[in-house]
Amino acid sequence: MNLRGNLLQLGAELTAEEEAHSFSGVVSIWQTGQSLFERSYGTASRRWNVPVTVDTRFDLASVTKLFTSVAVLQLVDAGSLGLDQELSTVLDLDGTTISGSITIRQLLTHTSGIADDADEEAGESYEALWEDKPNYSVMHTADFLPQFAHKPPNFEPGAGCRYCNCGYVLAGLALEKVTGAGYREHVQSRLFEPAGMTSSGFFHMRDAVPDVAEGWDPVHDDDGAITGWRQNIYSYPPIGSPDGGAHCTAADLIRFLDELRAGELLSPALTQAFFTPQVTHHHQDDGGSIHYGFGLEFELDDGGRVRSFYKDGVNAGASALLRHYPATGITTAILSNSEDGAWAPARLVDEALQDAA
Repeated sequence: MNLRGNLLQLGAELTAEEEAHSFSGVVSIWQTGQSLFERSYGTASRRWNVPVTVDTRFDLASVTKLFTSVAVLQLVDAGSLGLDQELSTVLDLDGTTISGSITIRQLLTHTSGIADDADEEAGESYEALWEDKPNYSVMHTADFLPQFAHKPPNFEPGAGCRYCNCGYVLAGLALEKVTGAGYREHVQSRLFEPAGMTSSGFFHMRDAVPDVAEGWDPVHDDDGAITGWRQNIYSYPPIGSPDGGAHCTAADLIRFLDELRAGELLSPALTQAFFTPQVTHHHQDDGGSIHYGFGLEFELDDGGRVRSFYKDGVNAGASALLRHYPATGITTAILSNSEDGAWAPARLVDEALQDAA
């Protein structure tokens, strides 16, 4: 089947997913600057039954790390930071268990070895952090430090690779130190605005901001049937930070990647480095492997070729995936306002594009 036929079938499958599993979100597919498929599903507010549109802004969860990485690499381009600069030359780490020899490169490639506030690879729940601590008490980047700064490290800097949210918290703190600006304000003015991401921002849960999806997750009975929905207002800090929580439309997210690929946001050398695998995370059963870059993850086939590069994100009431297929020049953005919402559509999109390749 050709791509057009596959996308027609994809539309029907996504509608079925919306009806069967209450999928809410936006699925957008672009190729070389042209939209191939963009549709919205479900509700942006389950309390008020407000429908999602293609202009709805979604919490990106950890996809936000891409913005942090690019903002930090812009400082490397400017000479304000060095990729192999030790963190202790930027931040005062006295009284913590964080090694002063950690570099900016290691923070961005998940090789710093620092302990995370919630170790996702060990199955720890980020949502559980807020059972004994008010989530509204963490508003600024430095507020995250007590959650991880005194925990023992997982390994020596550079001696391993383990996904780490708090590595990006430290990268955000380094950005704030050298710029004298708050993380959110810096990213808005130095990244979103230059990239033409006019609908993107960091929005507090308490504020009435138009076209922002509320996060909801289903409540199930013992048989797995959905009996209700629970909002995510107590599940993580109420406004975004360097490791997650920016809000974007699907179009803005694809625009960001297009601008980055075109060399509009970083120097040629760092643009190339950004789209190059840096460290091996793990090998797959089919002979392929997953590598980390400076925020991106790279899916390599058994011949070592990059099949796709991507960044996903998940939190209570939020899931997102930005993915690019180099062989076809296709970029996809899948955004949802539930924790599990993006993954079935992501599989359907990948299958549709793989069959048409």
